[in-house]
Amino acid sequence: MGRVRVARAQRSRAGERTEPAWYDGPAERIEGGLLADLYLRHSDGAARLAYLLTGDRALAEDLMQEAFVRLTGRLLHVRNRDAFDAYLRRTVVNLARSYFRRRTVEKRYVVRQAGAPAPATVAPDLGERDRMRRALLALPERQRAALVLHFYEDLPERQVADILRCRPGTVKSLVSRGMASLRAMLEES
Repeated sequence: MGRVRVARAQRSRAGERTEPAWYDGPAERIEGGLLADLYLRHSDGAARLAYLLTGDRALAEDLMQEAFVRLTGRLLHVRNRDAFDAYLRRTVVNLARSYFRRRTVEKRYVVRQAGAPAPATVAPDLGERDRMRRALLALPERQRAALVLHFYEDLPERQVADILRCRPGTVKSLVSRGMASLRAMLEES
């Protein structure tokens, strides 16, 4: 197998730090300034993606910030500046999936401990937008992720497949089944 090349900060003969090939700013800005620039550029989109996946603004902010924290250590290893957005999206989707897995396990534990089913919560009807959001949140997480990435983030099926780590055909199936489920849910109400 070939060797994988990554962009790393290097030291010159004089011992001064030099920046990765794709970074065009001063070397001292790599740790703080570059991260701040990337945060300003990508945080809104990451927060929106997390909100659409979770339906909770506070949780979306937490997931977005956690994604940036996790990517901070990998910042110098990113060879292409455009790849950061893909890394960020994948990290947000994975964090949302982990959150829902944890929440499902916690709910099952509480139900087992209490011996009674968890009470159902009903959100107030605030119009068509809330109706659509609830229907979207009712979908299985993979279908919801595929729909949000494909339609809201306007990503091609190939990129959605890369983020969800599945084949493009699976993305087509997830989107198709998700749309059918949404139609059925919206027609019922």
